[in-house]
Amino acid sequence: MSALVQIMSVDFRSCHHRTIPSDLLGQVPSTQPGSRTQNPRPAGAAATRHAAMPAAAALRATEPLLLPSGLSLSPRLKLLLTFFRADLTVRPLDEWQLKSALLAFLRDPPLSLPLLPDSDLSVHRLPDLQKRRREEPVASGVLHVRDLSFLRPRKGDGEADGMTAEQEEEKYIEWRSSLVEKLEGIELNLEGVKFRMTVEIPPSDDFRVMKKSWENFYSSELLNSRNPVRKIAKRPDTIVVRGVPSRWFAEIRVSSKPSTLVTHTIFSALGKIRTLNIANDDELEAKEDVSTKELISGLNCKVWVQFENYDDFHDAMKALCGRSLEKEGSRLKVDYDVTWDREGFFRIAQYEPAHSRLGERDASASVHGRKKHYTSRIESDHRKRFRD
Repeated sequence: MSALVQIMSVDFRSCHHRTIPSDLLGQVPSTQPGSRTQNPRPAGAAATRHAAMPAAAALRATEPLLLPSGLSLSPRLKLLLTFFRADLTVRPLDEWQLKSALLAFLRDPPLSLPLLPDSDLSVHRLPDLQKRRREEPVASGVLHVRDLSFLRPRKGDGEADGMTAEQEEEKYIEWRSSLVEKLEGIELNLEGVKFRMTVEIPPSDDFRVMKKSWENFYSSELLNSRNPVRKIAKRPDTIVVRGVPSRWFAEIRVSSKPSTLVTHTIFSALGKIRTLNIANDDELEAKEDVSTKELISGLNCKVWVQFENYDDFHDAMKALCGRSLEKEGSRLKVDYDVTWDREGFFRIAQYEPAHSRLGERDASASVHGRKKHYTSRIESDHRKRFRD
C-alpha cells in the first residue's frame, strides 16, 4: 500500500470505544476500596452515545437531521425540468417570462405551493437554440420544494399520533408522485408561444431507485460469476458524496482544506465508519465553470465513506437522499450528489502501486477522480502542524 493511501484511508475501527449496553447499566458493580478496577464510564454518557448511533435509522422522511460542526441535513424535493417547443414558432425564448409563468402555475390551485420563493426555481436557456431540432429541448430548470412541513403529522391529531415512520414515508412518496404527475407534460402559453415541460426526479434523490440499482448490480454480478460453486452474495458498504464545500469539512481557523478528523466526526452521526477518503472535486468544478474555461480548485470536495456494516450504509444512504446540506450561520443550501461505490474504491486503492512524490506531482492519472497531488498536500500540512 502506498504512503498516499496510508494517510488518507485512515482506519477508524480503533477509534470506537466500548460502551456498556443500556440494559446492563444497572448491573455494573461499584468499585470497592483497594480494588484495582477503574471506575466505569458514567451511565449517562454511555446511554447518550448508545442512543445517538441509530439517529439516521429512526429519521423520518420530512425531518431534518442535525450533524456535528453546525451542519444539518434538511429534507427537500428536487425536480429536474426540461422545456420543449410545443408549436412551430421560432421566437426567442424569454427566461424571466418562462419562470414567472411557471411560478404562477405552481402557486395557484390545484398545486397550491404559496411558500415557494423565487430562488427555489431556476430556468436556463440552452445554447444554440437556432441550431436545435424541433424535438430537442430549448431550456432546462431545477425546482426545489423545501417547505415540507405540511406533510408532517400534527400533534393532537388522533390519526397522526399513531402514524409510523413507514406510513409517513409512504405519504410523502404518494404526494411526490402526485406532484410529478401533475407537472408532467403541461404546456405554458407565453403570449401565444407554447412550451411543453417534462419532469424528472434525480436518481440520487430517490432512495428506492438507488437501492434497486445496487440490488440489481450485485444480483447480476452473482449470476455472472464464473464459478457457481463459490458464489458469495455481496452488498455495498461505501457511499460517495461530491459537491460539498471544502471549508465546511475543515478545521476552523486552521485551514480551508477538508480535515479527515472533522469529516469522520460529521459522518459518524450516520453510522460506524471503517475508513474514509477525501479529495478535491475538480471534475465537478470544471463542469460548473465551463463558461469561463477556468478551473477553480479546492472549492468543493469529494468524500468516500466506508461503513462497518450494511445496515449503517443503508441508513446513511437513506438519510442523505433527498436532502440538502446546510450550515449554521450560512444561507447557502448545498445540493450535493450522493451515490454508492460500485467500483471498489478502497479495494483498488489497497493494491495501488507506490509512487514517488515527483511522480505524483507530474502524473495526470487519477483513481475515480481522486487527484493524488491533493493528498500529498494534506500530508505536508499535517506534518507542518505537528512540527510546530
